[in-house]
Amino acid sequence: MGKVLVFGHKNPDTDAVTSAIAYAHLKNKLGVEAEAVRLGELNEETAFALKTFGLEAPRLIEAIDGDAEQVILVDHNEKQQSVSDIDTVSVIEVVDHHRIANFETADPLYYRAEPVGCTATIIKKIYKEHDVEIPKEIAGAMLSAIISDSLLFKSPTCTEQDIKAAKELAEIADVDVDTYGLDMLKAGADVSKKTPEELITLDAKEFQMGNATVEIAQVNVVDEQDVLVRQAEVEAAMKQKITDKGLKLYLFAITNILTNDSTAIAIGADTEAVEKAFQVKLSNNTATLKGVVSRKKQIVPVLTEVMNG
Repeated sequence: MGKVLVFGHKNPDTDAVTSAIAYAHLKNKLGVEAEAVRLGELNEETAFALKTFGLEAPRLIEAIDGDAEQVILVDHNEKQQSVSDIDTVSVIEVVDHHRIANFETADPLYYRAEPVGCTATIIKKIYKEHDVEIPKEIAGAMLSAIISDSLLFKSPTCTEQDIKAAKELAEIADVDVDTYGLDMLKAGADVSKKTPEELITLDAKEFQMGNATVEIAQVNVVDEQDVLVRQAEVEAAMKQKITDKGLKLYLFAITNILTNDSTAIAIGADTEAVEKAFQVKLSNNTATLKGVVSRKKQIVPVLTEVMNG
């Protein structure tokens, strides 16, 4: 079979990185030679989680480049979100919690997708199904993913399954969920040293909506003014992405983890779609999205519906 690479999406968040680590560990326990890798730099939140639990960051790759013939995708399935040469390898498994789009394979595969708030929640189930014990450090990493994706259980994507899994993982990791969770989220919310380019690429994903390619980026903060004070520079970076990638729309969601609201900056030819989708009026290219914290559940579906219309 040879070595199998396990990885999450480009511009990886905590779930993408730690789910790759956790699933690669499980596959090795089951007799498969698997290596977790990542498709981008770590953000501060993920770095905090890995350091807390004494885990090394997975190796960074930009392409498979002959390193393996088979891969496993976690926390994504859409081709444009994956490694650049994904078409040159065989995808043998997918474990994900997102919509299924722009994805096909030549051969049958194991595909596990569930409507939960985090990929790590699904992976925890798979550990149990195979009766494999979760080590303390892996449990901590998986807990970090659930806290991150659910914004400490405040996101509408969060399910009872996620909460139950998090509590069980916290017990294995020997940490207090609320104390550790807030510390981790705050570590990821410090944007003071980030360049405009870094801010819009920390957690950015491309989506095909109708005939348009749309990029949606998100950053968590404790004060949106930390980003908005540099709005002109941020918009310049967004415009450059539009030009480089031929995007119809770039939407940047600045999510306040304390108020659970987002401020959207929208640039591109299809900004009217943002106004229609969220029933807001953009002023200076911005609008407040009350109660919106989830790209997956609260942004992508409504914007897709408008763009497809």
